Amino acid sequence: MARMKKKPDDISQISDRIEKFKKSQGLKPKSERREEFEYAARTGLRVTTEMLSGVVIGAGIGYFLDKILETKPFLLIVFLFLGAAAGFLNVYRFVRNAENGKKE
Repeated sequence: MARMKKKPDDISQISDRIEKFKKSQGLKPKSERREEFEYAARTGLRVTTEMLSGVVIGAGIGYFLDKILETKPFLLIVFLFLGAAAGFLNVYRFVRNAENGKKE
């Protein structure tokens, strides 16, 4: 039978050496970088959705009230601004909660 050679210590410890080198250079592991990207993507999508939904719902309410009450375009403009304000408020609350979560 052919005898298998034992791995040298250098080869079996190479992953440890690579990780130590990355840490000494200030590089983050791929998994941490991916988690940061996913968090940023989720946060961006949430902020966009909050802002857009506030504006669209406010404009929709204003448009339908204008049609019913025949006050074109007064209520559309008013509710558009109210929807934008609601979107900003939701984003502010989200950011404040996210910051409080990071402090803990």
